[in-house]
Amino acid sequence: MSTRTNVRPAEDSKKLHAGLSQRQISMMGLGGAIGAGLFIGSGQAISIAGPAVLLSYLIAGTVVIVIMSMLAEMVAADPSSGAFSTFAHKAMGSSAGSTVGWLYWIQLVVVIAAEATGAAAIVAAWFPSFPQWTWVLGFVVLFTGANLLGVGNYGKFEFWFAFIKVAAIIAFLAVGAMVLFGIIPTDAPVGLANLASHGGFAPAGLTGIAAALLIVIFSFGGTEVVSIAAAESDDPQGNIKRTIKSVMMRIMFFYLGSIIVIVAILPWNTPSIVDGPFSAVLGVLNVPGVELLMSAVVVIALLSAMNANIYGASRMLYSLGTRKMAPRSVTHVTGKGVPAKAVLSSVAFSFIAVGLNWIWPDAVMPILLNVVGSTIIVIWCFIAVTQYILRRRAEREGTELPLKLWGFPYLSLATIAMMVLIVCIAMTDAVARTQLLLTLGLTGLLWLVSKAFRLGATAPKR
Repeated sequence: MSTRTNVRPAEDSKKLHAGLSQRQISMMGLGGAIGAGLFIGSGQAISIAGPAVLLSYLIAGTVVIVIMSMLAEMVAADPSSGAFSTFAHKAMGSSAGSTVGWLYWIQLVVVIAAEATGAAAIVAAWFPSFPQWTWVLGFVVLFTGANLLGVGNYGKFEFWFAFIKVAAIIAFLAVGAMVLFGIIPTDAPVGLANLASHGGFAPAGLTGIAAALLIVIFSFGGTEVVSIAAAESDDPQGNIKRTIKSVMMRIMFFYLGSIIVIVAILPWNTPSIVDGPFSAVLGVLNVPGVELLMSAVVVIALLSAMNANIYGASRMLYSLGTRKMAPRSVTHVTGKGVPAKAVLSSVAFSFIAVGLNWIWPDAVMPILLNVVGSTIIVIWCFIAVTQYILRRRAEREGTELPLKLWGFPYLSLATIAMMVLIVCIAMTDAVARTQLLLTLGLTGLLWLVSKAFRLGATAPKR
């Protein structure tokens, strides 16, 4: 894909070490989408839509598969640690690249602190003699150190974290299948009857499906890190092809499989589903220590996401620096191939969160999550529009792409239309509307700042 703007599409990755294997990137793709959103957030979605939440997951899963395929097309043509920010820069100019890059970085910075807080809240309940803020501090220091030691160490951490999460879901699906086929008996009836009982398959109708869709969309947030990590792999083009093909269908299987097990074993309006659907199902089987077990899995999911987000935030900030959209100091790379100043800048807010946990331990998490808002929806919109523009440009100029999204331009246009529809749905929900308006306000502010200071506009050609 060619460029019309003065952007150096591959420069931001030339000093980083290629320390990630295809196996690690694949597990990162799986682990990035399998987090607390599945283990906890799915319960809220089920309580809103009932068994019809399966449709919400199917719609959201289809959208994320297409979005990731769009990213794969662009990454295969131009591997870059700036990923969708670099691509937006090429497609729509420096202001677009700066805006989406800084929006993503701000989102991750806040989420890193939120994930550290969430994990700390759970662990602090296990060890009440240590206050919550000490656990936040410990987690931030631990994973900052892991990221400073080199991309290979980050990859190893993330591989095993993802492995544990995937193993937990596989075990859950296996147990659930044995319950559904009567191998493991239960006191209450299970099976397809629960899909139609208690108000029917869609007790809240299309409204419930749409409301649950907003929750489900955020569950898939985190998969974007694969497009960033590909730039530091031994074979960026080959790895992104294999990863997208293998990972996305597995994610759909894990999500849909888990939801089917939950709504088939338990009535969708079971109160315990909201607090923890996986724990609620295992509780029916009287599994000893199930609450502690699932709490441990959630902690691992949160720390895994935190580790991945420190990596993603630091590489995005590094890329912004190489394109003169951030201070040049963040482009310094250590002998281990790590943009150390970008890493430290990305976790700085988390150290502030340590103090907030000390002062307001029960108020920090809700505030942070509300600030994050609806950034993932805006970023996915950028990705969809960017891919359409760059693909059109490549075809017009006769540029041969190593990987192509099938069904172009119709699939791309349909995805853009779906993203617009999701935005419209969000505007009908009071909470989602507030978050979306705040996110759009932040996006507009970042755009104006980029225009005012001409960020990246004077970057020399490659």
